[in-house]
Amino acid sequence: MAKLGKRLRTAREGIDRTKFYPLDEAVKLVKEGAKAKFDETVEVAMNLGVDPRHSDQMVRGVVSLPNGSGRAQRVAVFARGEKADEATAAGADVVGAEELVEQVQGGQINFDRVIATPDMMPLVGRLGKVLGPRGMMPNPKVGSVTMDVAQAVNDAKGGSVEFRVEKAGIIQAGVGKASFSEEALAENIRAFADAVNRAKPTGAKGTYLKRVSVASTQGPGVKIDPATLSAG
Repeated sequence: MAKLGKRLRTAREGIDRTKFYPLDEAVKLVKEGAKAKFDETVEVAMNLGVDPRHSDQMVRGVVSLPNGSGRAQRVAVFARGEKADEATAAGADVVGAEELVEQVQGGQINFDRVIATPDMMPLVGRLGKVLGPRGMMPNPKVGSVTMDVAQAVNDAKGGSVEFRVEKAGIIQAGVGKASFSEEALAENIRAFADAVNRAKPTGAKGTYLKRVSVASTQGPGVKIDPATLSAG
């Protein structure tokens, strides 16, 4: 812990904790502060002006990061027959129907994302208490309930990131690795921010995007000026 504390202190020396940095500068500072011995994940946190307890203020969606997430995703697909074959051919890690439901109920969850064909949802629905808290429940709004399982698997493997607002109105997501170039990270963050803006719910009042910050796994957080997130 002492070593981590010293590393964080060193990384924080060049960061003004009260300043809102332009995106490009914030990314540069995060990369400089990522001093761990592994390739740290770069994560964005957004405070939104919504109360997700109200259904008309829920924010969720999916975005394909232009430069990928840098994280290998294990994908499970609930499908039968021809669709199961398509999922396997597309590179899904786990494919099945009733037997896969039983595996998950038995605690075997060796995957990160779940995709299902619409006809499988009555089966998958039994797993709500298991998959729901992990944010893995398939949903047509984010393209994970679909007949086009091959495309969904390709998207999941290629760097698509699902997002969902939490109780306090916060959205968090990994948008790359510290080894990515500054340009690649900035491009991913802009794409993510654009997707969150497009997902603005009808019930949102006042300022929607309140605060944005970016940090690496073990590095300090850096506040971003929201005005610099626009791709324009």
